[in-house]
Amino acid sequence: MKKMMFTFITGLMVVVLAACGGNEASKEAKKDDKAKTAETAQQKEQQKQMEEMQKKLKAQQIDEKKTVALVNDKEILGSDYNSVLSSIQGQMLQMGQDPTSKEAVEQAKNQTIDSLVGQTLLLQEADKKNYKVTEEDINKQLDGIKKQFKTDKEFEAALQKSGMDMKNLKSQIADEIKLNQYFEKEIPAGEITDEEIQKTYDQYVEQGKSAGQEVPKLEDVKPQIQQSLQQQKQQEKLVQQVEELKKNAKIDIKI
Repeated sequence: MKKMMFTFITGLMVVVLAACGGNEASKEAKKDDKAKTAETAQQKEQQKQMEEMQKKLKAQQIDEKKTVALVNDKEILGSDYNSVLSSIQGQMLQMGQDPTSKEAVEQAKNQTIDSLVGQTLLLQEADKKNYKVTEEDINKQLDGIKKQFKTDKEFEAALQKSGMDMKNLKSQIADEIKLNQYFEKEIPAGEITDEEIQKTYDQYVEQGKSAGQEVPKLEDVKPQIQQSLQQQKQQEKLVQQVEELKKNAKIDIKI
């Protein structure tokens, strides 16, 4: 389950001025009151902006029961669309983009559909190859998710806020596990050579020099570079696999 959280941190600036005369304490008290009033006004404005943003983002969602697309006769519903859309909108906000602009709305829609179609095709392929997920696997991952919350009540509140119930969550967990099994067996990242690692490190060094930053030694960052390159290769193979599956698939986009 992907959560999208909007955190607004309001900083209180307190300006202390050295006042002359016997009314110093009174003056400072008034300044504190003004600072608190300014803080409250700022918080209210941020709250208002957040609520307006939420309304605009929600307006992009569609009816949960509406058919978004048919992929080899597999129906993708509005509830699936809204879940992925919310995640993409959250990523846009984290990157400093405005997800409510005309261009961003169209971009988010296309990315959401592409993601859902690709995931459906991969899951269908995983089913053909008889990849299975046990209830034990699902519960193990579910427990890991629950541990991110302090109490069961907090977890249930987050689940409700996401628009899902336990059945939907377990279904998503099962799909994620099945896809991971498929990726590991069918789309391995492959080996990363020392030459590839060195080339990537040299690029980091050049970027660091341009930015005036000190770059760690190769041996200190080699594992991270290797992992990054493996993920990149696997992602490229995954895109190629989806494109191949699309060639023989019957895809009907309804929105």
